[in-house]
Amino acid sequence: MTEKWLYRDLTQEIIGVAMEVHRELGTGFLEYVYEEALCYELNLSEIHFERQKELDIYYKDLLIPRKYKPDLIVENKVIVEIKATSGLTEVEEAQLLNYLKATKIRVGLLLNFGMKKLEIKRRIL
Repeated sequence: MTEKWLYRDLTQEIIGVAMEVHRELGTGFLEYVYEEALCYELNLSEIHFERQKELDIYYKDLLIPRKYKPDLIVENKVIVEIKATSGLTEVEEAQLLNYLKATKIRVGLLLNFGMKKLEIKRRIL
């Protein structure tokens, strides 16, 4: 499997679930509403995930005192960050890449429910 397609099947399943949430709810809700709905759908699909799990972040050998809490970690392989904005920017993408680097999780998804069409960014560290 090439790096480009690392956890391809899993990320496709997550995206499919997110599309169902977006179809049902549309735009206009706050992020936590989409997170609740996404968790509901992941449970129905029997996809294992952890929500708001506290993760350590290191700078060199310094443990940063505050923990990072990604929206979701799916099957300990994919970080999912949920947004409800007018569009994803380089800032959110850089943030996701930093989270991947800090946690050593290789694949991340940014899901933006704030637009007419679900906006998806898949990143690999």
